[in-house]
Amino acid sequence: QVQLVESGGGLVQAGGSLRLSCAASGRTFSRDPMGWFRQAPGKEREFVAIISWSGGTIYYADSVKGRFTISRDNAKNTVYLQMNSLKPEDTAVYYCAADPSGSYYNPQDYAYWGQGTQVAVSS
Repeated sequence: QVQLVESGGGLVQAGGSLRLSCAASGRTFSRDPMGWFRQAPGKEREFVAIISWSGGTIYYADSVKGRFTISRDNAKNTVYLQMNSLKPEDTAVYYCAADPSGSYYNPQDYAYWGQGTQVAVSS
C-alpha cells in the first residue's frame, strides 16, 4: 500500500519558520516528481512547489517564491518544504503529492496524496 505521510505542521507567529516533511512508503518515488499543495478553508487546493526526481528542476508558486524551499532525499524517499518568513495568508492544510501525469500545478493530475498537515500562522 502506497502512503505519503506529512509531518512538521503547527502554529507559528508571522515571520517564523516551519519545515514540513513527507515520507513515502509502499513504493519508491525516486524517479518521480513530488510536490506540495495547500488548501485554506473555503478555498480550492493550490499548487505550492514541485521538485523533479533529480532535484534539478524546481518550480514555486509566485506567492511563496523566495520564502519556501523544496528539497528531497531519494535515499529516504522523503520530500521537504522549508517555509521561512511565514505570513498569516500561508495558513492552510499542506499536502504532499507525487507522480503527476500532466500539469504540475493541477492537483487532479497527481496520483498519490498524503493526508495533510495543518499550518497556522498568527499575526
